[in-house]
Amino acid sequence: MRETTTGTTVPTHTPTSAAPVAAPARAGAREWLSLAVLMLPVLLVSVDTTVLSFALPQISVALAPSADQLLWIVDVYPLMLAGLLVTMGTLGDRVGRRRLLLIGAAGFGLVSLLAAFATDAGQLVAARALLGVFGATLMPSTLSLLRNVFLDDAQRRLAIAVWASGFAGGSVLGPVVGGWLLEHYWWGSIFLLNVPVLLVLLVAGRLLLPESRNPSAARLDVPSVVLATVGMLPLVYGIKTTAGHGVGALGLGALALGAALVTVFVRRQTRLAEPLLDVGLFRRPVFSASVAANFMASFALAGLVLVVSQVLQLVVGLSPREAGTALLPGAVASIVSGILAVRLARAVPRWALVPAGMLLAVAGYAVAVVVARDVGTAGIVAVFCLVGAGVGLAETLTNDAILASVPPERAGAASGISETSYELGASLGVAVLGSVLSAVYRADLVLPAAVEPGAAHAARQTLGGAMVVADGLPGALGTQVRAAAEAAFTHGVAVTSAATAVALAVVGVAVGVVLRRAGLGRTHDA
Repeated sequence: MRETTTGTTVPTHTPTSAAPVAAPARAGAREWLSLAVLMLPVLLVSVDTTVLSFALPQISVALAPSADQLLWIVDVYPLMLAGLLVTMGTLGDRVGRRRLLLIGAAGFGLVSLLAAFATDAGQLVAARALLGVFGATLMPSTLSLLRNVFLDDAQRRLAIAVWASGFAGGSVLGPVVGGWLLEHYWWGSIFLLNVPVLLVLLVAGRLLLPESRNPSAARLDVPSVVLATVGMLPLVYGIKTTAGHGVGALGLGALALGAALVTVFVRRQTRLAEPLLDVGLFRRPVFSASVAANFMASFALAGLVLVVSQVLQLVVGLSPREAGTALLPGAVASIVSGILAVRLARAVPRWALVPAGMLLAVAGYAVAVVVARDVGTAGIVAVFCLVGAGVGLAETLTNDAILASVPPERAGAASGISETSYELGASLGVAVLGSVLSAVYRADLVLPAAVEPGAAHAARQTLGGAMVVADGLPGALGTQVRAAAEAAFTHGVAVTSAATAVALAVVGVAVGVVLRRAGLGRTHDA
């Protein structure tokens, strides 16, 4: 039996030598228009993350969050996504992927309004968490619908490349449009960007997207849903606390609790007849290696956006719009490399291309170590171009490999796992790299003795806080505080970049070895 886009099943017969296998139906104009609609939620997720990073300086001034609150504002959104994506992928298989997509779009729009008008850091964290809940309905639905709309392998691969370019496209639109908004309006206006896009999605999605579901999809196991969601929170909190404040009872306790909950979750999945997470998928080397590559690529990219957005605005001195424009070449590099990946995969084995993309990102972080000594716009642009190109190349091929390694009826579950790796990587990229950067910054920052204790505490929390303190101090004293903060922060950038480069290199080589042993060659050999 096979699944159709309407969710029905039709019988299939094993072909004999006298009956050649019919080629999959090729997509027409309606299917390519559907792809344009499916890119809208991808753009939303990417824009939301990038715009927020550029708005952090204004949020720091307006809401006065602590260092921990500032990180939670950024990463509670991808954290909730990571905890719920598998659940929503399975739910979409059951209730209908288009239906879940449209429900999530409506909720995402309403909560965007709440985020825009938050009056304190706690409210913004809560709104971002709800955005993560509704955002989790969007991403698995888009990728699984794409798998069922584009049946031809070559067309699906191109569609995935275009779909993946939506992330880079969002990083283009976010800083430029968001930067203009931040220069003319208050920080909350960045969330209002979501509303018109969602209105288009709600109308066009109903008209163009076919409904698809898996009639035999597993029922949702409520304890598994709770374990998957709750288990992520203490795990990431433990990582954040340990990285930012050193080894302590609170951080270790959170890590232990999170690990225990995740272990219970995995064991439960192996015993259920209808698991929420099909652990058996990870026994497929191509699937596991591709998920690992996705995780590490998003880890590197999300952490980099967090860092460079602050460097460009607070160290180099660019406006939000100018900082966003400076990242345009990197976003274009990511889009171009993703499209080129489709052609390159016809001539070069994918087991070589995927780690090549990751090693290109390694080169970007290596450049960051060097340019951190004398930060300038040109150096940051070069770093972002290298990392963006590497991530675009790797993720296009890994997303295709993940979908191609499972039957169409499991597209929702596989998409959920794929997107979980992406969002969990983004969350931990922000949490780990942000915490390490903050730890080095606080350890290196030496303030003049004349700075009052209250002001000194604010300066040690974040670089943005230090700039506010410096602006409020007279003449030479303000200059000394600014210089000390910039020196501590750029040293933190160098240390963080070096550590990320090493991690990327190790994972990239390991993924290449696994994919080669699995025989993931050129696309016409797949």
